[in-house]
Amino acid sequence: MALPLGRLSAGCCRSWVRGGGGELCARAGRCASGRLCRPPGTASPGHSRGLGHSPSAQGGPWLRTRLAATLAGLAGLAAAAFGHVQRAEMVPKSSGTRGGSSPGRPEKEDGGGGEEDELARRCRCFMDSPVTDLSELRKRPDDMKTKMELLILETQAQVCQALAQVDGVANFSVDRWERKEGGGGISCVLQDGRVFEKAGVSISVVHGNLSEEAAKQMKSRGKLLKTKDGKLPFCAMGVSSVIHPKNPHAPTMHFNYRYFEVEDADGNKQWWFGGGCDLTPTYLNQEDAVHFHRTLKEACDQHGPHLYPKFKKWCDDYFFIAHRGERRGIGGIFFDDLDSPSKEDAFRFVQSCAQAVVPSYIPLVKKHCDDSFTPQEKLWQQLRRGRYVEFNLVYDRGTKFGLFTPGSRIESILMSLPLTARWEYMHSPSANSKEAEILEVLRHPKDWVH
Repeated sequence: MALPLGRLSAGCCRSWVRGGGGELCARAGRCASGRLCRPPGTASPGHSRGLGHSPSAQGGPWLRTRLAATLAGLAGLAAAAFGHVQRAEMVPKSSGTRGGSSPGRPEKEDGGGGEEDELARRCRCFMDSPVTDLSELRKRPDDMKTKMELLILETQAQVCQALAQVDGVANFSVDRWERKEGGGGISCVLQDGRVFEKAGVSISVVHGNLSEEAAKQMKSRGKLLKTKDGKLPFCAMGVSSVIHPKNPHAPTMHFNYRYFEVEDADGNKQWWFGGGCDLTPTYLNQEDAVHFHRTLKEACDQHGPHLYPKFKKWCDDYFFIAHRGERRGIGGIFFDDLDSPSKEDAFRFVQSCAQAVVPSYIPLVKKHCDDSFTPQEKLWQQLRRGRYVEFNLVYDRGTKFGLFTPGSRIESILMSLPLTARWEYMHSPSANSKEAEILEVLRHPKDWVH
């Protein structure tokens, strides 16, 4: 069950005002120092040599990674499901319960010196305080779980701030929730704004024990893990977002980045990252497509020139609506089971991708949010949203697992769906029309950057 709405901190990155319905509206602001908040222990992404192929990465894009989907459902991150055993590996370099604080604004804490420490200052930039208690995060500043939780909170705050700035009048409801099996999350949702019909940005940090079915699925993917008394401890965290603008010339966008850890009976830990970012326009704009893909490519290229083409193809293959014979959108990047050459290298890659979300997408919305459009174009947007719903409910295995998994949070799972959509019997666009143009690209994906 969701907790009451948490209070947003009037932190360094933005100021907030409360709307008439108890929702929270972002107003643009900056840190007093003019700096962009970053998680403690992280720096601007540098060049990391090579994410790449692994000879062990076998199987086509339709093989299943059901564990990831199960965890996505448990975590309320089912908006980005994963249906693969294929692994995105990096090539080796060349040779729950909160500790007494109430949900809402992070308390002013210090590390023992009497002044607010760096972690507390960073947390004041977030939409709400971390799921994990600050005292626990301080004990393990270099642990990947700490780094990833702070990264997803930072990403959530930056994306929500950017959306609020574009919309101008949009209110974010901030819904803090707990999972009784362990952990919780923060769902930020904007509805019926000036620019955005619906935009959701959710983070989740959960832990507990995997089911035997999940453990079997892991073994089918080559994970050698031993259960103890049928239990397999895990933790999972991620950020997931789907954004549906009102204007049919402004594209829908989805992104998700996540981290998993599993510990077997011998104390051995398996870990991996996954995620991606993809664009779903109603009408094709070549310049927009090039900008979006080029921005993602630049983020990938910091870590290896082969990554973008590999993950772009993976994205095109995954977001395929088989019964329609078309993709959901014009793609982006998608990867899963990223677990080499090191945890730090993989994290830096995910960090680069997360930091590319705002520059890849926000300029497109600003460009088109006030474009004029006809009733026919609005109708086509509603029909295309019907396709979006079809993929999410029919093929998105994270959504399907989430809906049928006890303890899952339905509202977070269905956050990805638009407020409105339409289905018409035997609808077919006219030949050589703008509607037919986008269908051709959805049926035959293009290379946008070469």
